[in-house]
Amino acid sequence: MTSLLTDPYGTYAELRAETPVRRIVGPDGLPFWLVTRYADVRQALADPALALDKAHAAPGNYRGLSLPPALDANLLNMDPPDHTRIRRLVSQAFTPRRIGSLRAPIERVAERLLDAVEPLGRTDLLANYAAPLPIAVICDLLGVPEDDRRDFRAWTADTLITPDPARPEQARAAVASMLGFLAGLIERKRAEPADDLLSDLIAVRDEQDRLSEDELTSLAFLILFAGYENTVHLIANAVLALLTHPDQLAALRAEPELIAGAVEEFARYDGPAPLAIRRFPREDVTIGEVTVPAGETVLLSLASANRDPEQFTDPDRLDLRRRENGHLALGHGIHYCLGAPLARLETSVALTALLRRFPGLALDAPAGQLRHRPALRARGLLELPVRY
Repeated sequence: MTSLLTDPYGTYAELRAETPVRRIVGPDGLPFWLVTRYADVRQALADPALALDKAHAAPGNYRGLSLPPALDANLLNMDPPDHTRIRRLVSQAFTPRRIGSLRAPIERVAERLLDAVEPLGRTDLLANYAAPLPIAVICDLLGVPEDDRRDFRAWTADTLITPDPARPEQARAAVASMLGFLAGLIERKRAEPADDLLSDLIAVRDEQDRLSEDELTSLAFLILFAGYENTVHLIANAVLALLTHPDQLAALRAEPELIAGAVEEFARYDGPAPLAIRRFPREDVTIGEVTVPAGETVLLSLASANRDPEQFTDPDRLDLRRRENGHLALGHGIHYCLGAPLARLETSVALTALLRRFPGLALDAPAGQLRHRPALRARGLLELPVRY
């Protein structure tokens, strides 16, 4: 287990070769099945026999983060038909037209953040660029006032994504704070609706009765929580990949039009979500050559699948000109990441602006000294010191 934290890609390579479907004991002392080959992961992602609803977990088999019903009724815990109904409602916020209309506002946020750090000559790019940009975008989309944004990353990154097992009260306090904040925000938006996604969802709840109150609050929670944290680390991981691969950095500087394919390669090479959301077999299922009993926990390794040599030529090499890149970093099937177009746009804008403004961009610490979050489910840096 330690090696999955300290050397994830090397460990995944060993697992793919030796035991591509393996039962492992997790940090919480409970077992789970880890699936590592591309073909198996892709098939399992779309298999309706593997449920997201925790009701299908065998008693005593799974111990996830305990959320109140008002936050737990979200898409990450749902299967059809509820998943289909709610995803259809929220998908209107992520249409190509609406996402495209966000390009100019995202560019303005990026330039403002770069204006702030440019005179310094060096900065923590994670804290001062990669993190605040997606936070601003998702909060603007939902209609969260500026003064209410300061606690988001503390609630999510420090307590919900990588909770300290020795201090469970921190996660409980973060959950309570988030729930109280969202309840208050929804109340204010009900009284004074505006041109934002949360006001639209409240109208769906109150006027059309197509969402329960818990589903409304949980959906707002999920959009805030998942809508920016993964993008933070996609941007930061991409910058690190470029600064440790000078040939690819030079190629992107010389040909900025490579950016769309480059974003896909960054997601494949070192994506922010090593594992898909856990699944529970409705009945005994066969994955690869292994039968997994009903109710046990299954974790599908997106990170491992994206480095599988059976699927990708020279998979451990960063190649911004990679032609065939059917990566799974954003999922597959009915649970494919709803915010993928927004994440792609934010990353593209963030990198384009950064490379244009700072032609001398370089790491301000040895790459081997950079620290990653100590988490199986998140692949992200704790800091990214750069100079320019």
